Amino acid sequence: MVPVSSVRCRVTDASLSGVPPSFIVMKFDQEGNVTTFEKRKTELCQELSLQARDLRFQHSTSLTARNNCIIIRMQTLKAIVTPQSLLVLDFRGLGLERWLVLDLASQLASQTHSLPFEFRALEAILQHKVNSLQAWLNDVEPVIMDILESLVDPKILSADRSKLHVLLQNSKSLSELETDIKVFKDSLLKILDEDELIEEFCLTKWTDPRVFEEISLGIDHAEEMELLLDNYYLQAEELGNRTRELKGLIDDSESVIFINLDSHRNVMMRLNLQLTMGSFSLTLFGLIGVAFGMNLSSTFEEDPWAFWLVTGFMFLGSGMIWRRLLSFLGRHLEPSMPPVVTNTPTNVLLFNQAKSEFYSFEPDILNSRSRSPLFDGSEV
Repeated sequence: MVPVSSVRCRVTDASLSGVPPSFIVMKFDQEGNVTTFEKRKTELCQELSLQARDLRFQHSTSLTARNNCIIIRMQTLKAIVTPQSLLVLDFRGLGLERWLVLDLASQLASQTHSLPFEFRALEAILQHKVNSLQAWLNDVEPVIMDILESLVDPKILSADRSKLHVLLQNSKSLSELETDIKVFKDSLLKILDEDELIEEFCLTKWTDPRVFEEISLGIDHAEEMELLLDNYYLQAEELGNRTRELKGLIDDSESVIFINLDSHRNVMMRLNLQLTMGSFSLTLFGLIGVAFGMNLSSTFEEDPWAFWLVTGFMFLGSGMIWRRLLSFLGRHLEPSMPPVVTNTPTNVLLFNQAKSEFYSFEPDILNSRSRSPLFDGSEV
């Protein structure tokens, strides 16, 4: 006998599997009018003459042309551009409502744009993507710069673990941003490398009679589309360069932090070495006092000046040996010539300041320490 709960579960699963998938659609027409409705995936495919696989949206970035439509995948943003309208799918809960209602509608309704509707729609979406990447970089960059400025201070004796943790988190976010920018650039470059793809993105080129007039007047829509895509590719390239410079600054600051810590460590090691040599000198001449402390009879210990002579000889000999050892240390631990280091322009002053302070110390014991990367995710 089959339990009632299992039967209900099977019936529920069957009913859910029989429900066709649907989209919450926000539609923008050429005048900027907005309508929101729900439509099944099969109905949307039939209306746009698309295959079901064309509407399989994943968290990736791509722009494809299918059957006089432009299918846009910008991670969470899913949109379809037609010659007469723009369809934004499943927009709720993604933080896009404010941009869709306040900004996108006004951009699409702009009468100053002389090119067809797909140009306005595509430009608005690409501009939104670039603005989101720019905002992401503007949030991460000041935090990283403030932390690096405090960490490369040559006066610090140890690195603050809380700041290193914040820097690690922002470094990961910066790497994600760099990957996102690269994927966005690659999707644009894939279109720019193929003239046929650029032609396919001009949706109204062969359907609107006015376009033929513009072509006869020397206005090439394919060339305008190429300029549009190339413009946003260059903006993404600039953001990518800023991201790489910021990552390079983090790597250079890592070297500066290591040099600052090593310089302070060398000071402590030099002080420890000097104290060790002083203790050795006192111990060496302290053997004379040990000899007089034995229970052995001698006539010298009865002399009233014996104690002062032995004590003075001990301190004098210890001081001479200590000075001798210090001169030996100064001759054999001379600093080597500093290597040539290439730095980013924003970090040259801090790096040179830390480097000059580091090489002003005589002992060079950096090679005896095996280093581990500072920002590789391991605990500091």
